[in-house]
Amino acid sequence: MSARNPRNPPGLVETPYDLGLGESAAPDAALVYNSSYVTTVEVVADLGRADVDRRKILSAAPFAAFAGVGPSRDWLVNTLDQEPTGPRVRLEDVSAVKNMFATFQRMDIFQGGGSGRLVLAEYMTQHVYPLLRRTHGAEVRRALCEAAAEQTYLLGWMAYDNGENGTAQRYLIQALRLAEESKDAALGAHVLAGMADQATLLGDPAEGRRLAQAGRQGLSRVDSPACLADLWCLEARALALLGEKSAAAHAVAQSEKAYERVRLDEEPAWAAFIDPAYLHGEHANTFRDLDDPSAAEEHARRSITHAKMQKRARRGAMSQAALAVSHLQRRDLDSAYAAGIRTLSLTKRVKSSRAVEAVQDLQRRMQPFGAHRLVADFNERARELATAA
Repeated sequence: MSARNPRNPPGLVETPYDLGLGESAAPDAALVYNSSYVTTVEVVADLGRADVDRRKILSAAPFAAFAGVGPSRDWLVNTLDQEPTGPRVRLEDVSAVKNMFATFQRMDIFQGGGSGRLVLAEYMTQHVYPLLRRTHGAEVRRALCEAAAEQTYLLGWMAYDNGENGTAQRYLIQALRLAEESKDAALGAHVLAGMADQATLLGDPAEGRRLAQAGRQGLSRVDSPACLADLWCLEARALALLGEKSAAAHAVAQSEKAYERVRLDEEPAWAAFIDPAYLHGEHANTFRDLDDPSAAEEHARRSITHAKMQKRARRGAMSQAALAVSHLQRRDLDSAYAAGIRTLSLTKRVKSSRAVEAVQDLQRRMQPFGAHRLVADFNERARELATAA
């Protein structure tokens, strides 16, 4: 039985987490896509507080293979039937939450996921998740769940970019559940895109492909060209790693076709990053994995141009790394070294484990060149980056 704490605002219920109980179950509970809205609210609130408190058990929580199977299926078919209780939330409260989203998203895009993630976790825990427990009309409830889903997704994405994959996965699953509650199919598909990206890059491209396809199925009744372009893009990446060359090339073409219909002023705020810098950068990685250095170089250079104009260091670093690999695939070490140095320079400007991993990937790919002076110099500079990090 829950207890009320007189220090808490009216309508807030003290949970086992508040009492110091049930800590060991919190990480696993966040892997479950629960049909109960009330339970979902408690789980995501507990997850946020464990994150803010830097609980060891959360930081040690592993990425669970295949945990996305049930959530992606249930997102397509579930209906909800429970209501929270407490003081009524107004649309003005929701607007305040949505206005904060752009601020945190810009922090992620321009500074990397590790720079502002804990600030966002604190904001969500103190200001947003408590609102989910309160009373809302149907319109406000949908809007609030949409805003909470957007920012819970962003928390997951920032954790992913910072190398905290177990934490990221749990946030993404709960974001998907909140997106279903909001009845925004495009937002749910967007969350599945993030889950697909994570699964693919953690070594399970078959799961990544399946999640991307589930997202596309979810878009069957809504028009969201930016999200569709992203899902095709991520499916292409998975297909490339699966060795399905023609299917991957087709998926890239479908991604580009979908993006031709994008009108930026009609897209939701969460789609702001789905642009030429991002898409061409991911296409470069697809063709890199297909061992097609010419196509990889073309897309990498397009991405680099756009990222430079936008001053997006993380995207620039990752696309410079893709460009470097395209040179290595042609055995052009001099050009690869030059692109690698630019990768290092840009990586120093952001807090992103994905950018650091791109540098480490370059080191591995340079190993066949042995003790060449350029390889030795690049490795020394990379060690300096790792030490600084």
